[in-house]
Amino acid sequence: MTVIMHTDMLSRSIRRAMRTFLKRKQTVQLLANLLQSNKSIAATLSEKVPLPVTEELPTTPIYLDSQETIRVCHLSEYKQVALSLAHAFADDPCAMFCIETADRQHWTKQQKWDLHVEMMEYMVYAHMLDGLVTSIGDNYGAVALWMPPGKDMDSLSTTLRSGIWRLHYRLSKIGKFRFFNDFMPLLHDTKHNVLGAQDNNSWYLVYLGTRPEARRKGYARALIEDVMVTADQQGVPMYLESSKEVNVGIYEKFGFEEKTRIWMGGEGNDGSVPLDIMVRQAQTN
Repeated sequence: MTVIMHTDMLSRSIRRAMRTFLKRKQTVQLLANLLQSNKSIAATLSEKVPLPVTEELPTTPIYLDSQETIRVCHLSEYKQVALSLAHAFADDPCAMFCIETADRQHWTKQQKWDLHVEMMEYMVYAHMLDGLVTSIGDNYGAVALWMPPGKDMDSLSTTLRSGIWRLHYRLSKIGKFRFFNDFMPLLHDTKHNVLGAQDNNSWYLVYLGTRPEARRKGYARALIEDVMVTADQQGVPMYLESSKEVNVGIYEKFGFEEKTRIWMGGEGNDGSVPLDIMVRQAQTN
């Protein structure tokens, strides 16, 4: 916040508006309008907001064998974690929904890949700030991004520090609309509608991905069961969106139930992507 208050280019009215942000949509949209009104602000924020270092969080390890342990990942590792997720979701239609757009057909595969990795870096960093990021296996073989009960990534501080605000300039016109006006609001509203009163008291599995070379080793199962034990102890549900129909049956084996299906881009529209919404209620012996 010190950066914002001491940046000469920001007027008093802009600083006052930023302090009023309370919700995700208001935060992102107002920030976009402010930045677009003075694009030099973007460069200033990029230079002035450093990537912070935080203390390590404790975790109870699960041992698959003597060498494979689940652990919490930290800010110093965000690029490696993001790269692993980028490989895991390289062919995922949901992950590419805001990149593979009609107005970016002229982009090379390398340009699209770089933006894909960049978006993963922002998401990983945000979850390291406000949520929980766990991994298992060599070279971050599998990674899970969790949002614990009572937590979210809606604050202005997280928007700035994670770099998510940069997507207003990195995404194309269509991609930006998809991300900020379709993807984010749809996920937010659906979770609230499905969970109701449990929305703020649940474990949200935002991303779970395994690098191609690390698959079929039980890593994803271990990452889910790691938090599943905690959720059962706390008596709270677990929530996720599955972008591939084949995974629905797998999640059902863990006790998840499919609640509904939503469509990014609108059902039946060209380029739309379905997501299966699943919930696992806490289980006791």
